[in-house]
Amino acid sequence: MIRVTLPAQLCTLANVNREVALPLEGAVTVSMILDTLETRYPMLRGTIRDQITKQRRPFIRYFACGEDISQESPTQPLPEEVVKGREPLRVIGAMAGG
Repeated sequence: MIRVTLPAQLCTLANVNREVALPLEGAVTVSMILDTLETRYPMLRGTIRDQITKQRRPFIRYFACGEDISQESPTQPLPEEVVKGREPLRVIGAMAGG
């Protein structure tokens, strides 16, 4: 099971706890996780990434094993710690301002 943590606003929207578990195996990628997440929780479509282009929304960041992987290809396999469920993929709502 893949563990995914979501920002509080998205947890409220999807009516889920802070962390959700998704049944994925093999060479798991961010794209696979988001496809599964949006299928299971259709109200999240368009909130993390654009529905048409599949591009990450501004101010959304992805972290795996404490590292920001937001700029990496969403089709790149995730670290084994995430795939084995020892570490979650963290979807974070970034903050901006002055």
